[in-house]
Amino acid sequence: MKKKTAGIILAAGSGRRMKSEVHKQYLLLNGKPVLYYALKAFEDSFMDEIILVTRKDEIDYCRRELVERYGFRKVCQIVEGGKERYHSVFCGLQTLTACDYVFIHDGARPFVTKEILERAYETVQKEKACVVGMPVKDTIKLADERGYALETPPRDLVWTIQTPQVFSFALVKKAYTAFLEQEQTLLEEGIHITDDAMVVERFTDTRIKLVEGAYENMKITTPEDLAVAESFLSDGAFPG
Repeated sequence: MKKKTAGIILAAGSGRRMKSEVHKQYLLLNGKPVLYYALKAFEDSFMDEIILVTRKDEIDYCRRELVERYGFRKVCQIVEGGKERYHSVFCGLQTLTACDYVFIHDGARPFVTKEILERAYETVQKEKACVVGMPVKDTIKLADERGYALETPPRDLVWTIQTPQVFSFALVKKAYTAFLEQEQTLLEEGIHITDDAMVVERFTDTRIKLVEGAYENMKITTPEDLAVAESFLSDGAFPG
Protein backbone atom coordinates (compact mmCIF):
# COMPACT_ATOMS: atom_id res chain seq x y z
CA MET A 1 0.00 0.00 0.00
CA LYS A 2 1.39 3.38 -1.03
CA LYS A 3 2.39 5.64 1.82
CA LYS A 4 1.06 9.18 1.84
CA THR A 5 3.64 11.95 1.85
CA ALA A 6 3.18 15.64 2.56
CA GLY A 7 5.48 18.62 2.38
CA ILE A 8 5.35 21.55 4.76
CA ILE A 9 7.12 24.49 3.12
CA LEU A 10 7.89 27.36 5.47
CA ALA A 11 7.67 30.92 4.17
CA ALA A 12 6.71 32.91 7.24
CA GLY A 13 10.12 34.36 8.09
CA SER A 14 10.99 38.02 7.87
CA GLY A 15 14.60 37.63 6.69
CA ARG A 16 16.10 40.52 8.65
CA ARG A 17 19.64 39.71 7.48
CA MET A 18 18.64 40.26 3.86
CA LYS A 19 18.20 44.00 4.61
CA SER A 20 15.35 44.24 2.16
CA GLU A 21 11.77 45.46 2.47
CA VAL A 22 10.75 42.37 0.49
CA HIS A 23 10.95 39.17 2.51
CA LYS A 24 13.72 36.90 1.21
CA GLN A 25 11.41 34.12 0.02
CA TYR A 26 9.72 36.55 -2.39
CA LEU A 27 12.83 38.20 -3.81
CA LEU A 28 13.24 37.50 -7.51
CA LEU A 29 15.70 34.85 -8.59
CA ASN A 30 16.03 34.68 -12.36
CA GLY A 31 12.68 36.44 -12.62
CA LYS A 32 10.77 34.20 -10.22
CA PRO A 33 10.32 34.41 -6.44
CA VAL A 34 12.83 32.36 -4.43
CA LEU A 35 9.90 30.39 -2.98
CA TYR A 36 8.84 29.27 -6.45
CA TYR A 37 11.79 26.91 -6.79
CA ALA A 38 11.11 24.91 -3.63
CA LEU A 39 7.42 24.67 -4.51
CA LYS A 40 8.31 23.52 -8.03
CA ALA A 41 10.65 20.80 -6.74
CA PHE A 42 7.98 19.44 -4.40
CA GLU A 43 5.26 19.79 -7.03
CA ASP A 44 7.28 17.75 -9.55
CA SER A 45 8.18 15.04 -7.02
CA PHE A 46 6.31 12.04 -5.60
CA MET A 47 4.78 14.29 -2.93
CA ASP A 48 1.03 13.87 -2.50
CA GLU A 49 0.26 17.29 -1.03
CA ILE A 50 1.92 20.51 0.04
CA ILE A 51 1.07 22.82 2.93
CA LEU A 52 2.49 26.31 2.47
CA VAL A 53 2.98 28.24 5.73
CA THR A 54 3.32 31.99 5.43
CA ARG A 55 2.44 35.25 7.13
CA LYS A 56 -1.24 36.13 7.37
CA ASP A 57 -0.90 39.22 5.18
CA GLU A 58 0.90 37.22 2.48
CA ILE A 59 -1.58 34.37 2.06
CA ASP A 60 -3.46 36.07 -0.78
CA TYR A 61 -0.20 36.99 -2.52
CA CYS A 62 1.02 33.39 -2.35
CA ARG A 63 -2.24 32.04 -3.67
CA ARG A 64 -2.40 34.52 -6.53
CA GLU A 65 1.25 35.03 -7.53
CA LEU A 66 2.61 31.54 -6.84
CA VAL A 67 0.01 28.79 -6.59
CA GLU A 68 -2.41 30.06 -9.26
CA ARG A 69 0.15 31.75 -11.50
CA TYR A 70 2.38 28.69 -11.78
CA GLY A 71 -0.31 26.04 -11.47
CA PHE A 72 0.88 24.31 -8.32
CA ARG A 73 -1.91 21.77 -7.96
CA LYS A 74 -0.43 19.97 -4.95
CA VAL A 75 -0.59 23.04 -2.69
CA CYS A 76 -3.80 22.09 -0.94
CA GLN A 77 -3.68 24.72 1.82
CA ILE A 78 -1.92 27.98 2.61
CA VAL A 79 -1.94 28.60 6.35
CA GLU A 80 -0.79 31.33 8.70
CA GLY A 81 2.48 30.72 10.51
CA GLY A 82 3.53 31.64 14.03
CA LYS A 83 6.00 33.83 15.86
CA GLU A 84 8.94 31.41 15.67
CA ARG A 85 9.88 28.85 13.04
CA TYR A 86 8.78 25.99 15.25
CA HIS A 87 5.37 27.60 15.74
CA SER A 88 5.00 27.70 11.96
CA VAL A 89 5.98 24.04 11.68
CA PHE A 90 3.30 23.12 14.22
CA CYS A 91 0.72 25.15 12.29
CA GLY A 92 1.51 23.01 9.27
CA LEU A 93 1.43 19.76 11.24
CA GLN A 94 -1.98 20.60 12.68
CA THR A 95 -3.33 21.02 9.18
CA LEU A 96 -2.40 17.46 8.17
CA THR A 97 -4.55 14.47 9.06
CA ALA A 98 -4.10 11.19 7.18
CA CYS A 99 -0.38 11.25 6.44
CA ASP A 100 2.49 8.79 6.81
CA TYR A 101 5.59 10.91 6.25
CA VAL A 102 6.10 14.67 6.36
CA PHE A 103 8.89 16.65 4.69
CA ILE A 104 9.59 19.99 6.43
CA HIS A 105 11.44 22.40 4.17
CA ASP A 106 12.55 26.02 4.27
CA GLY A 107 11.07 27.99 1.39
CA ALA A 108 14.30 30.00 1.23
CA ARG A 109 16.19 26.88 0.03
CA PRO A 110 15.47 26.97 -3.71
CA PHE A 111 17.84 24.22 -4.83
CA VAL A 112 16.33 21.13 -3.26
CA THR A 113 16.25 18.43 -5.94
CA LYS A 114 14.30 15.33 -6.89
CA GLU A 115 17.32 13.23 -5.93
CA ILE A 116 17.54 14.77 -2.45
CA LEU A 117 13.83 14.19 -1.86
CA GLU A 118 14.08 10.58 -3.03
CA ARG A 119 17.10 9.82 -0.83
CA ALA A 120 15.30 11.28 2.18
CA TYR A 121 12.13 9.34 1.41
CA GLU A 122 13.99 6.05 1.09
CA THR A 123 15.73 6.70 4.42
CA VAL A 124 12.72 7.83 6.46
CA GLN A 125 10.82 4.67 5.59
CA LYS A 126 13.58 2.69 7.31
CA GLU A 127 14.56 5.07 10.11
CA LYS A 128 11.38 7.11 10.90
CA ALA A 129 13.48 10.29 11.15
CA CYS A 130 16.17 11.79 8.93
CA VAL A 131 17.62 15.17 8.04
CA VAL A 132 19.39 16.32 4.93
CA GLY A 133 22.86 17.78 5.30
CA MET A 134 26.44 17.71 4.11
CA PRO A 135 29.82 17.05 5.77
CA VAL A 136 31.57 20.33 6.56
CA LYS A 137 34.50 21.42 4.42
CA ASP A 138 36.17 23.55 7.10
CA THR A 139 37.62 22.77 10.49
CA ILE A 140 35.08 23.57 13.21
CA LYS A 141 35.92 25.04 16.64
CA LEU A 142 33.54 24.98 19.58
CA ALA A 143 33.84 28.21 21.56
CA ASP A 144 33.16 29.11 25.18
CA GLU A 145 30.96 32.02 26.22
CA ARG A 146 33.96 34.40 26.07
CA GLY A 147 34.92 33.51 22.51
CA TYR A 148 37.86 31.24 23.25
CA ALA A 149 38.29 27.94 21.38
CA LEU A 150 37.09 25.13 23.60
CA GLU A 151 37.58 22.06 21.43
CA THR A 152 37.94 20.91 17.85
CA PRO A 153 35.59 18.08 16.89
CA PRO A 154 36.83 15.65 14.20
CA ARG A 155 35.92 17.23 10.89
CA ASP A 156 34.74 13.96 9.35
CA LEU A 157 32.05 13.69 12.03
CA VAL A 158 30.63 17.21 11.63
CA TRP A 159 27.78 17.98 9.25
CA THR A 160 26.01 21.19 8.32
CA ILE A 161 22.28 20.58 8.47
CA GLN A 162 19.88 21.54 5.70
CA THR A 163 16.25 20.84 4.90
CA PRO A 164 14.08 18.96 4.19
CA GLN A 165 13.90 17.26 7.57
CA VAL A 166 11.71 14.21 7.22
CA PHE A 167 9.78 12.22 9.81
CA SER A 168 7.04 9.76 10.42
CA PHE A 169 4.08 12.07 10.80
CA ALA A 170 2.88 10.47 14.03
CA LEU A 171 6.37 10.75 15.52
CA VAL A 172 6.98 14.42 14.74
CA LYS A 173 3.43 15.47 15.66
CA LYS A 174 3.80 13.78 19.06
CA ALA A 175 7.23 15.37 19.63
CA TYR A 176 6.05 18.87 18.69
CA THR A 177 2.98 18.59 20.90
CA ALA A 178 5.18 17.65 23.88
CA PHE A 179 7.64 20.42 23.07
CA LEU A 180 5.05 23.18 22.90
CA GLU A 181 3.59 22.07 26.21
CA GLN A 182 7.02 22.71 27.76
CA GLU A 183 8.09 25.63 25.56
CA GLN A 184 8.11 28.28 28.30
CA THR A 185 10.09 26.11 30.70
CA LEU A 186 12.72 25.40 28.05
CA LEU A 187 13.02 29.08 27.18
CA GLU A 188 13.50 29.95 30.84
CA GLU A 189 16.29 27.37 30.97
CA GLY A 190 17.97 29.03 27.97
CA ILE A 191 17.25 26.11 25.62
CA HIS A 192 16.49 27.26 22.09
CA ILE A 193 15.14 24.93 19.41
CA THR A 194 16.63 25.71 16.00
CA ASP A 195 15.47 22.77 13.89
CA ASP A 196 12.91 19.99 13.80
CA ALA A 197 15.44 17.27 14.55
CA MET A 198 16.12 18.87 17.95
CA VAL A 199 12.44 18.49 18.84
CA VAL A 200 12.41 14.80 17.90
CA GLU A 201 15.75 14.19 19.63
CA ARG A 202 14.59 15.78 22.87
CA PHE A 203 11.07 14.38 23.10
CA THR A 204 11.41 10.89 21.63
CA ASP A 205 13.95 8.09 21.74
CA THR A 206 14.25 7.99 17.93
CA ARG A 207 17.70 8.63 16.51
CA ILE A 208 18.08 10.95 13.53
CA LYS A 209 19.73 9.55 10.40
CA LEU A 210 21.79 11.99 8.32
CA VAL A 211 21.14 11.94 4.58
CA GLU A 212 23.40 13.50 1.97
CA GLY A 213 21.92 16.62 0.44
CA ALA A 214 24.03 18.91 -1.74
CA TYR A 215 26.34 21.83 -1.10
CA GLU A 216 24.15 23.79 -3.54
CA ASN A 217 21.10 23.23 -1.30
CA MET A 218 21.80 26.58 0.32
CA LYS A 219 19.53 28.84 2.30
CA ILE A 220 19.06 32.36 0.94
CA THR A 221 19.82 34.55 3.95
CA THR A 222 21.97 37.48 2.79
CA PRO A 223 22.35 39.53 -0.42
CA GLU A 224 25.55 37.58 -1.09
CA ASP A 225 23.57 34.31 -1.04
CA LEU A 226 21.19 35.70 -3.64
CA ALA A 227 24.13 36.50 -5.93
CA VAL A 228 25.50 32.95 -5.55
CA ALA A 229 22.06 31.52 -6.31
CA GLU A 230 21.83 33.64 -9.46
CA SER A 231 25.15 32.20 -10.58
CA PHE A 232 23.86 28.64 -10.13
CA LEU A 233 20.93 29.40 -12.41
CA SER A 234 23.00 31.25 -14.99
CA ASP A 235 25.39 28.29 -15.19
CA GLY A 236 22.48 26.06 -16.11
CA ALA A 237 23.02 23.76 -13.11
CA PHE A 238 19.36 24.15 -12.14
CA PRO A 239 16.26 24.72 -14.25
CA GLY A 240 14.87 28.24 -14.20
